[in-house]
Amino acid sequence: MSKPSPEVYEQGRGMDAHNRAMREIRARKDESHDPTEPTRVWLDEDNTPDGVYDSLTIILNTGGCRWARAGGCTMCGYVAESVEGGSVSHEDLMTQVEKCLDHEDEHADEPAGQVKIYTSGSFLDEREVGAETRQAIVETFADRDRIVVESLPDFIDAEKVADFTDRGLATDVAVGLETATDRVRQDCVNKYFEFAEFERAAADVADAGAGVKAYLLMKPPFLSEAEAVADMKSSIGRCAGVEGCHTVSMNPCNVQRHTMVEDLFHADGYRPPWLWSVCEVLEDTADEDVLVVSDPVGHGSDRGPHNCRECDDRVQRAIKDFDLRQDPSVFEQVSCPCERTWEEVMDRERSYSMPLAR
Repeated sequence: MSKPSPEVYEQGRGMDAHNRAMREIRARKDESHDPTEPTRVWLDEDNTPDGVYDSLTIILNTGGCRWARAGGCTMCGYVAESVEGGSVSHEDLMTQVEKCLDHEDEHADEPAGQVKIYTSGSFLDEREVGAETRQAIVETFADRDRIVVESLPDFIDAEKVADFTDRGLATDVAVGLETATDRVRQDCVNKYFEFAEFERAAADVADAGAGVKAYLLMKPPFLSEAEAVADMKSSIGRCAGVEGCHTVSMNPCNVQRHTMVEDLFHADGYRPPWLWSVCEVLEDTADEDVLVVSDPVGHGSDRGPHNCRECDDRVQRAIKDFDLRQDPSVFEQVSCPCERTWEEVMDRERSYSMPLAR
């Protein structure tokens, strides 16, 4: 008797079902975007292997992540901010870069030592950012000390990364790994590659003389608070063991528009992580052989990581302090009665009954 192939079991399930649902969700958006305007630009400070740097962060508005156009990740709403049509011209992308430099001139006393460049998908995907544009961006920022670009593993190879390192730029490639657990990455995040592909990409980055910064997602949908914390601790440990991966940026999930997470949130089926959970992970992994940082976006709001609202700003300041100094004792200086509620959630919440508290 013949046995059905694994493909038969996947039809209408898993990624196929996720993608179909998310294409329907994303189709609700009706915004349009100017291809000459960057999605976002801001100035900040970042802890790097070379010390703390002033950073110019640029999010280029491209034609969007090709995986998101198939359906994409359950929490990611960036494709909704992308230009329709699948591509943006070299000229328009460079106009965006010029506007970001104008923003820096207006708001900073001197050029930032580090530049971080993101898109709604992968900077190294040449359908989003062509080779001509990539090389022009290298020329534009060749006088800076450090540069960070983001990409999925598929598009990473040593030759592309060498465009930056050959100019003497200390270069990091940021990878949206989300978790080191393949099952969580596929079933909760709906991201298609395996941890082994991240390891392969990290080796290629190292061959080009660059480093890797892993982005991990704190509390994707369908995990309880305790499961999310345990997965983060495990994932940070595994990233620390990957050659060339020197930094982990733990991103607490926030509720972005036009996503599956947003639909779950409105149906009382998802709560962003507690800020106490972020503190717990940072404190417990401080001794790992990797720099661990976190910048909770939207902290203190319903759609962002939060505690009870009364302590959110204080806890956020402690997290930022830890990012810069890597001293876990900062968390001993913040407390709030809501920490008891968080402890009960950690102990009692189960996947079939979450969120236990809003």
